[in-house]
Amino acid sequence: MKQLAPGWGKAVRLALLVGTLLALYALAVARHDERALIRAQPVKLTPGCAEKLARYGLAAGSSYASPYVLARSGQASVKRGYSDEDVRAIQRGCNIIDDLQGQLAADPGRERWNATRFVRGTHTSCDHCHQGIGDKQTAAGMPQTGSLSLAASWVMADMYDQFTGILLPYELRQMQCYINSSNGYKPNVADDLIRDVTAYSRFLAAALDLRFGNRYEEQGIDEVTASSTMKRGDDYVRGAALYKEKCARCHGPQGLGTVVDGKTLFPAVAGPNAFNQQSRNNFSFVSTILPGFICRNMPLGEEGTLSKQDCRDIGFYVSNMPRPAGDKDGPLAALWHQLMMRLMPTLLHTVETWHQSDAARESGT
Repeated sequence: MKQLAPGWGKAVRLALLVGTLLALYALAVARHDERALIRAQPVKLTPGCAEKLARYGLAAGSSYASPYVLARSGQASVKRGYSDEDVRAIQRGCNIIDDLQGQLAADPGRERWNATRFVRGTHTSCDHCHQGIGDKQTAAGMPQTGSLSLAASWVMADMYDQFTGILLPYELRQMQCYINSSNGYKPNVADDLIRDVTAYSRFLAAALDLRFGNRYEEQGIDEVTASSTMKRGDDYVRGAALYKEKCARCHGPQGLGTVVDGKTLFPAVAGPNAFNQQSRNNFSFVSTILPGFICRNMPLGEEGTLSKQDCRDIGFYVSNMPRPAGDKDGPLAALWHQLMMRLMPTLLHTVETWHQSDAARESGT
């Protein structure tokens, strides 16, 4: 068989390379057009977002005046308005906060930008920590102190992070949530997921008339330190008893959450669907944040009823339940945590069954 001249071989290889690059370019253009089409489509809001955005008067226009501010102060606070594109971005951001997993979406991938690419497990949703779809309020309509308000977090702008030692902008703080609190993966800072959540957070700040650069009590968590208690020491046994009394009815006796008809009603605080060992929610990693969150936001409807020591005991107990390894743990630690997450729930369920059987025999029933 006659071989091609050396020049022809180079031409064929060059043609293959050019063809491959053109194919990749065509694919990128198609994906970009699909993205543009999605962003131009009307947004189907979750019931919670429909109520919230209507309450805050979101609409396209040359100016925006918050009904919330008018009702609270009696004075209108007029700000620059929103375009139709802005409104859709805010709506998508609200949906992501309220329903990150897309359980309420007809097409989770298209409507939530495939958000589950960046989370592991089936329970994680932003609203579990940033309650009230990002701005939890008291019965009197006042911002809940220590509730991780997205609006107040946005106006803080670049914030010093004591763990990394650098100033983190709002977008990078979001990325940390996906890595640790969601036990997942870091999205690109320019990802539509990040952009839409940022747009929603900015709108909340305008709706609540928060001032850029100020610090608000609802921005973060009032951390509960050991020195703020009676110094009885954090106790696993007390925490277990308190968890059973105050928390198990929502989060389950083993902390695995409550799921009904495929929808997460209350998130897991242990097991494969929970935050990981490197999350700041983990008491063993940062012993002040989870107690602070519990004291300010739990139990639902009974916020502020637990003492600081109670919150530390519950946090200590919860964080000793089996959960995923963190991103800084090695493969052996990760394997051990996987083993515990699979064995411990079964063992605990078996022990509880034995105890219930013994109690039934002793009572004669």
